[in-house]
Amino acid sequence: MVIYTVGTFDMLHVGHLALLEHCRRLGSVVAVGVASDRVVNSYKPNKPVIPLDQRMQMLRSLRCVDVVRPYFELEYVSGCRELDVDIFVVGEDWGDKPHNIDVENFLKSKGSEIVKVNYDLRTSSSQIKKDVLAQPVIGRELPHAIAGGPKLGAFAL
Repeated sequence: MVIYTVGTFDMLHVGHLALLEHCRRLGSVVAVGVASDRVVNSYKPNKPVIPLDQRMQMLRSLRCVDVVRPYFELEYVSGCRELDVDIFVVGEDWGDKPHNIDVENFLKSKGSEIVKVNYDLRTSSSQIKKDVLAQPVIGRELPHAIAGGPKLGAFAL
């Protein structure tokens, strides 16, 4: 069975791993669609911190993932069709936007299913970003440190 899930997968964390390992328990092939920066920007205020190619590389390195593919439009039917998906795994915030309804209708018409999962409450990419931004910078200003100054403050690069 082919299991497909989609997301940004920015700042890979244990919540992502829990989702992907759950997908592995559901089927023999786990495919992951990774949203391009433009797609993410269409529904979130900020672009991902990690570039698309690096997010995909990290996902490819996981044992529980077999296929990694980018998507450049906010629609899921083409990925489900291309991969011949048996189960499409979505998060608890899955809504009723047109692109969601389209893939639901497509999967229903071919006898496939959608499985909703609860998010891992331990962390999220958004929370990690907030936590990083809340860190005090000790010593020189952070932009100087990143530009190659002698002190890195609270950040180890």
